Amino acid sequence: MNPLPNAFSRRTLLLGAGSTAALLALPACGGSSTETPTGNLSSGGDPWKQFSGTSINFISENTSPSAAIAANLAPFEKLTGIKVNVQQMDLDKVVEKCKLDFSSGTAQNHVIYADPFQVLAPLSEGLADLTPLIASKDYPPVEKGIEDFIPAQLQSLGRYLDEEKLFALPYDAPTMILHYRKDLFEKYGPKMKSDLGFDPTPGENTTWEQYFQMAEWFNQNAKSDVKYGIGCQAKQHDSLQCDFSNLLWAYGGDYFEKGQELGRLSSEDPGKVTVNSEAGVAAATFYKKLVKVAHPSSTTWDWTGLADAFVAGELAMCVNWHEFAAGEEKAFPGKIGYSVLPKGPVRRAHNFGGTGIGINANAKDKELGAAWLFVNWATSPETQLMSLGSKVGGGTPTRTSVYELPEVKAEVTKSPSKYPNIRTAPAVLEAWKEENIGLRPKVPQWVELDTIIFTELSKMLTQDGDPAATMAAMQDQMTKAMG
Repeated sequence: MNPLPNAFSRRTLLLGAGSTAALLALPACGGSSTETPTGNLSSGGDPWKQFSGTSINFISENTSPSAAIAANLAPFEKLTGIKVNVQQMDLDKVVEKCKLDFSSGTAQNHVIYADPFQVLAPLSEGLADLTPLIASKDYPPVEKGIEDFIPAQLQSLGRYLDEEKLFALPYDAPTMILHYRKDLFEKYGPKMKSDLGFDPTPGENTTWEQYFQMAEWFNQNAKSDVKYGIGCQAKQHDSLQCDFSNLLWAYGGDYFEKGQELGRLSSEDPGKVTVNSEAGVAAATFYKKLVKVAHPSSTTWDWTGLADAFVAGELAMCVNWHEFAAGEEKAFPGKIGYSVLPKGPVRRAHNFGGTGIGINANAKDKELGAAWLFVNWATSPETQLMSLGSKVGGGTPTRTSVYELPEVKAEVTKSPSKYPNIRTAPAVLEAWKEENIGLRPKVPQWVELDTIIFTELSKMLTQDGDPAATMAAMQDQMTKAMG
């Protein structure tokens, strides 16, 4: 199962004239206002029970939080009397169903897994504004308020163009960090330090150039314990763009003139495409150098292939999504370390791949109310704690308060831990800070742009392309795509 929210297996979603027409055909009221439905709440009644007997549908990509929730719906059904049907599928299927549902004027699916690039940005008119529901006294309040959500996530996953509207609440939060074999660094660390002239233990002082040198050192000196120092997710796939973006941002580059602003609230005018900047070419040049010393299968691996190789003991280090920690902890209990990514010439940047959940703007009356109760419950601290420890899931909390719970803090340093993904908490909490988070541009054309980016990078890696020519071709195609 693919645990990450930005994966897609087909390229049928490229936004052209036909997609634009479909967007214009969406109901004009979508996303602009949300009526407060009338339930059966009487004075002094239980606000969680007011839509008892209602059935709603939740459509989601195959993700860890959704797997955990689907396996443990009994508490919600007991609390509310609402029946929830959870459908999980590949993201491209989710998007297809959303497009049909939003344009139909009816709500077959009431709760939506609102991927920021394929649902929120291009289809925001089909999502309800949650702000009136949050403010209404007819519903239970959002526990600890929306201020409890990680600030950068609330904006990047919930808002689009309008600061006053909120289309989704943060639901999952995969983030790219450095995974490494602590046992190998303990064994070889003193010799590496002597040979390389710096402390090799991954941490806040590690640079990308040092990461490259450590990779080379493992290749040359530790074959008896590990095949290669590093691996990359450099397949011609979304994973390649994700891997490269960390370096692009670290070198001071970005995809558009307005940079990280586009990953937060976004803008109707993203500015010029800027990948062919001096910083962009420098990042591509370094990335090509890095892949050359990585495991030779790197150009065939997406994030799952890379994770499998790491768990198989073939790599000393890798940059991957933090939620793979659950499998790593099982394979190497007590032997895996997690760190922030290395520093570049300008900054440290961690690709953030989270997604929120929202409500179909076509949902009305009891179904709207029931959908909001579910969104509220599914993103609550208690439910997130359940998901964190789920045997079938293993999602990551998007609430600050969950990380502050004593029982959660106690598991961070334990291995085995009953919350395996919480072992990465020190690294991901640092990665989510404003100065460290890496946000892709939340523009409607992103799927097409993404394909251009990883296609050109793949040519550079597999056909020995020139980095400067690669970035120039990327810039030209992206500019035309923005047309």
